[in-house]
Amino acid sequence: MNPVNPVNSGSSGSSGNGGGVVRTAFAAAGPAPGADADPITTEIVRQGLNAAADHMKRALTRTAFSPIIYEALDFAVAFYDTDMCMLAQAPTLPAFMGTLGFCVRAAVEGVGGPGSLAPGDVILYNDPYGTGSHPQDAAMVVPVFAGGELTAYSVIKAHWLDIGGKDPYSTDTLDVYQEGTIFPGVKLYDAGRLVGDIYRMILANSRMADMVIGDINAMVAGARAGGEALAAIVDRYGKAEFTACVARMYAHGEALVRDWFAALPDGVYTASGAIDSDGVSGVPVPFSVKVTVEGTRIEVDLTDCPDQTPGPINCPLPSTVAACRLAVAFLAGAGEQPNEGHFRPLDVLTRPGSLFHPRRPAPCFMYGIPADHAIELVLAALAEAVPDVPAASGGDINALVWWGEREATGTPWTDGAPHPVGQGASPRGDGAGALMYLSQSATRLTPAEVWEARNPWRIERMALAEDSGGPGTHRGGPGLDLSFRCLEDHYLTSALARTRTAPWGRAGGHAGRPGGLTVEHPDGTVEEHALRTRIPLAKDAVVHLRTGSGGGFGPPSGRDPQAVQADLREGYITEEHARRHYPHAL
Repeated sequence: MNPVNPVNSGSSGSSGNGGGVVRTAFAAAGPAPGADADPITTEIVRQGLNAAADHMKRALTRTAFSPIIYEALDFAVAFYDTDMCMLAQAPTLPAFMGTLGFCVRAAVEGVGGPGSLAPGDVILYNDPYGTGSHPQDAAMVVPVFAGGELTAYSVIKAHWLDIGGKDPYSTDTLDVYQEGTIFPGVKLYDAGRLVGDIYRMILANSRMADMVIGDINAMVAGARAGGEALAAIVDRYGKAEFTACVARMYAHGEALVRDWFAALPDGVYTASGAIDSDGVSGVPVPFSVKVTVEGTRIEVDLTDCPDQTPGPINCPLPSTVAACRLAVAFLAGAGEQPNEGHFRPLDVLTRPGSLFHPRRPAPCFMYGIPADHAIELVLAALAEAVPDVPAASGGDINALVWWGEREATGTPWTDGAPHPVGQGASPRGDGAGALMYLSQSATRLTPAEVWEARNPWRIERMALAEDSGGPGTHRGGPGLDLSFRCLEDHYLTSALARTRTAPWGRAGGHAGRPGGLTVEHPDGTVEEHALRTRIPLAKDAVVHLRTGSGGGFGPPSGRDPQAVQADLREGYITEEHARRHYPHAL
């Protein structure tokens, strides 16, 4: 079924850590596989797989201990066939989805391969170079047996609150060993029996062991529930018919995306940008993307980038591939829940030893920063060929992670979340306000009531930011303003990644605002932060978060005066802003 197959395609002539180019691609599709499968049965199987994945998601959220899972939905759930091709997923964290094939493959290899698996096994895997993430993003892989035969894998990858890194969340690590305890594919359950040594190792390497163990149990329960639901589908139709339906399902997804790219003009499209900092040096990190459209295929080339950096913004190959898949799905997915077939037309070129294909032990805790930047640049590059591509969004997940010990009990606590940004405007209309960035688009903003009930904060402001959306014929979506008052002493890690580069407009539209974070200390001092680990916060300190907005589309002079008046009435813009950018409407 054409599994992921990184192929060394020869020397790139690069220097430093790089020594060639790796093409991550699918084998060319052969004759329409599964063409003899009944289309109605195929659709029933497809929807059944989607429903089973959703069942797995609900089992996890209803039993998890941490708001980062059951409120923010910082996890992914999916099924993979024995060739590590994605059968189905539930709408969860998009950034994790493209990584799970790599993750399942590495997890299974870590325990000795498919022949070492038995019913009741659960594999724990969190090596960043296989998951594409930091060690806190751990996976539970359950082999699914139907009729006594290994048929598929049920997998959940979710963020644990702590797994023994130098800090619960770090922007300044210098190697992967500072980032957390690594489990390189080990059985947590062996034929249904808990492996006590592994369980005790987890407990011994977490500041928040009770919460983490609660979430692990929820992940195991969810992955098992999903596996049981998948096995029931296979048993209902039989292995042969199920396999034929899956092949036809993959072929349909592939044809859908190929048809979309076939309508585009062939060509090479490029875009360049820069990351604010690697978290250590404070120096911007520039890179470029090159997107080649040829017939029904698309190639994303990320070799024009720096060597792997000293700081933790290195993006392991699985997350690099996932970022490219997200950009393609955003444009060509037709609103469908994707399967592996949707990504067959995509090739990704990387250079080992570089920002987008680092070598161990390069730190990669903030891997999501270059991945998110790459998504924006792939879309910007294709804007020349695809008129509907919107202006830039806030382009950042604005992650904040808080921790300390509760004043009354001394009990350790931690919490964290992404925060919404404004979306870019398009030829069709204004950008949406305060939605999670594309890579986190299925996640949710934790309700203030939950935050305040669990954590020593008070939310003093949560509002769409006036005047923040990029002006244009269609304006960018506003960002969000949040103010947290600290009720006890604790620490904060700020992982803001786009505080210098304003989200660009398109077709004459103006830029939006970048993000930012200000801390007002009780002694009256004020500090600005972007990527910063372990900021000390005293009781009565106030943290002000400003998330980025979307860029505008088209010149502001073309905006409908009635739309400007509506924005004034609704409080999206002030009169001063309207006079500066839309004088024709006043």
